[in-house]
Amino acid sequence: MRCACIDIGSNTTRLLVAELARSAEGVETGGLRPVAAERAFTAIGAAIRSDGSLPAAKIAEVAAVVAGQVASAGRHGALSTRTVATAAVRAATNGGELAAVVARVAGIEVEILTGEDEAGLAFVGALASLPQPPVGRVAVVDVGGGSTELVIGTQAAGPRWWRSLAVGSSSLTASCVHHDPPSHGCLTALERETASAFAGLTPPSVGLALAVGGSATTLLAIDGARVDPDSLAHLLAEFTAEAVLPTAVRLGLHPDRTRLLPAGIMLLIRASELVGRPLLIARGGLREGVVLGLLG
Repeated sequence: MRCACIDIGSNTTRLLVAELARSAEGVETGGLRPVAAERAFTAIGAAIRSDGSLPAAKIAEVAAVVAGQVASAGRHGALSTRTVATAAVRAATNGGELAAVVARVAGIEVEILTGEDEAGLAFVGALASLPQPPVGRVAVVDVGGGSTELVIGTQAAGPRWWRSLAVGSSSLTASCVHHDPPSHGCLTALERETASAFAGLTPPSVGLALAVGGSATTLLAIDGARVDPDSLAHLLAEFTAEAVLPTAVRLGLHPDRTRLLPAGIMLLIRASELVGRPLLIARGGLREGVVLGLLG
C-alpha cells in the first residue's frame, strides 16, 4: 500500500509518496521506502504582506502546485493523501482562505498543523528513518522556513517535551539578511535573533540529537550526516563568503535554498548548543511522519 503527504511549508510545497519498507525476506522494518518526491519553491513565508495576509496570486499559485502534486500522487499509486500546512499558513491572517482555495482547486482538504502537531510528526518521521531504534531520550530539531520545532522523547513513549519557536530560515533571512553576501552586520543580527529565540529553554538531557527540515537535508547532501557547532560554523563561513548565485552554482543547489542557508545553519548551531549534542541529520521528518500515520 502506498500513501502520500503534501506539505505546504513556508519555503516549499513538497510531495512524498511512500510505502512501508520491507527486508529481503519481506518483513516490514518499520521504516518507509520512498516511491516519489517533488518540490516547488512557493515561498509562502516571504509573500506574507505587512497586514499579515497572503496575496490572492500566491494563494492561486500554491493551489495549482498542490493540484499538480495530488495528480502526481495518484499516478504513483497513492491510495490515501494527506495535505498539511505549517508555520507560514498558520501565521497568515487568511490561512483559512488558502485552505479553502486549495480544497476547491485541488479537491483535497488542507490541515493547518499546530506547532505541537508539527513537532510530533517530525519526531515520528525522524526516528523511523534510523537503521535501529534509538535507546534513551532523543531530541529532534526541525528547522523550517517560518518556525523551528524542538521535541524530546523516546521511541517507546513518544514526545514528552516540545517547543515551537516562531523563527525559521525564511523569517530570519527576511529580518536579518539585507546584503548578498551577508555582511558582518547581517551575521551579527542573525546571532542576536537566534540567541534571543532560544533563551530560557531548558530541555531534558538527551543521548542523541537529530536534525530534520530543508536546511538540514541540504547540509546532508553537502557535508555528510553528522554536524556539530564547529563544523556548522565552518559551513556558515562557506555560505557567506560569496554571493548566492555563484555559491549555488558551485554546490549544485537551488538559489532560493542557498539564500536561506545562513539563517538555517545559525538555527542548527543554536539547537546543537542547547541540547549539548552534535546533530545527526535524519533522512525522515514531517512528511514521513504523516505517511507512517496513514499507513498505520
